[in-house]
Amino acid sequence: VQVVESGGGLVQAGGSLRLSCAISGVSFDDVVIGWFRQAPGKEREGIACISGPDGSTYYVDSVKGRFTISRDNAKNVVYLQMNALFPNDTAVYYCAANPGGILPQNMGLESMYRYWGQGTQVTVSG
Repeated sequence: VQVVESGGGLVQAGGSLRLSCAISGVSFDDVVIGWFRQAPGKEREGIACISGPDGSTYYVDSVKGRFTISRDNAKNVVYLQMNALFPNDTAVYYCAANPGGILPQNMGLESMYRYWGQGTQVTVSG
């Protein structure tokens, strides 16, 4: 299974970025996919997740209304559209996938995901 993130970069505060996560080697339609981030000196946190069968989503409070997770099952890609970025959104962003179901209350937990990408850096300048 391969998980590959792309789309990170440097953006000014208030700007937008779209991250992509391409997944191969697993039945994409059934996989739960999460976006996590790790800021310098902080623990990695789950920020947005999307399930496979019904496309239900989860967002951490700090990104609700600004970030949108979506999936294109035809392309085996998940996106994270990030708008109204703040400097404290600066972090390495990781995509993770799990072929099994995850209870909605657990979708933001790192331990629930089996496969991880290498991460992509997002830097928001103030």
